[in-house]
Amino acid sequence: MTGLLHRDHPWIGRDVEDTVTGRRGILRAIAPDGDKPRPVAWLLPPGGGTEWTTDPKALANPSQITPDTLPAS
Repeated sequence: MTGLLHRDHPWIGRDVEDTVTGRRGILRAIAPDGDKPRPVAWLLPPGGGTEWTTDPKALANPSQITPDTLPAS
């Protein structure tokens, strides 16, 4: 677990599919949303736009890591 009630996840920073909506977005965080009891996944559309949330269990099909898309360490 990291600060501000954020949780670690191996796909943070990667493009993933939200199987609930069928949309793809960059996984920004797994963290609380207001007073909901469980953390949610925060996704940002590729190229920017309005973030949305989904159940972390709805995440699938992460983009492959290439030398150009290595997550920051």
